[in-house]
Amino acid sequence: MFMINNENREAKVLAQNICMSVFKARRVIDQIRGRSYEEALMILELMPYRASYPILKLVYSAAANASHNMGLNEVDLFISKAEVNRGTIVKKLKPRARGRSYLIKKTTCHIKIFLKEKQKI
Repeated sequence: MFMINNENREAKVLAQNICMSVFKARRVIDQIRGRSYEEALMILELMPYRASYPILKLVYSAAANASHNMGLNEVDLFISKAEVNRGTIVKKLKPRARGRSYLIKKTTCHIKIFLKEKQKI
């Protein structure tokens, strides 16, 4: 989902129901918040966490949409705001011994990233 806010020249991108823990995603998001677009891409490519790949795809997609839909230059973009919120919990039953079942809880998260253009002085 992509929305445009014309007064601040801000692009917002939202990914819902990403199958990872909120805490694991926040650990990666905290590293790129406030950084420029190119610096964020370098950080995400070199991080050893599994959560960095979906966030890398999201940042890359947001910048491509901002440049295509709003005509912004990707060099001037930076991550103004980044949020990770808890999503739904998917519950599965795993069969166990003696006819019992064991509940498996898979957590999901929603990730929002806001890209802004740097102010030129």
